Amino acid sequence: VVAGMEGALPSVIGGLVAAPVIAVPTSVGYGASFGGLAPLLGMLNSCAAGVSVVNIDNGFGAGYVASLINGLAGGRPAL
Repeated sequence: VVAGMEGALPSVIGGLVAAPVIAVPTSVGYGASFGGLAPLLGMLNSCAAGVSVVNIDNGFGAGYVASLINGLAGGRPAL
């Protein structure tokens, strides 16, 4: 889940699904996002279980974590 502003979307999705959620804070948005710091802190303070957070604008890192999760679910050894 890529979210800006206050970064509340990953917490909502994490509460609705029974799968891991990878949260990516984005630096682009309107309001006082402070270059992605506000959504990052909001995601890190999430109370929803199964939400992991990568750094601001780190879509590559999120994709890598998703690939590791898929590999573990498929029975492949970890990298």
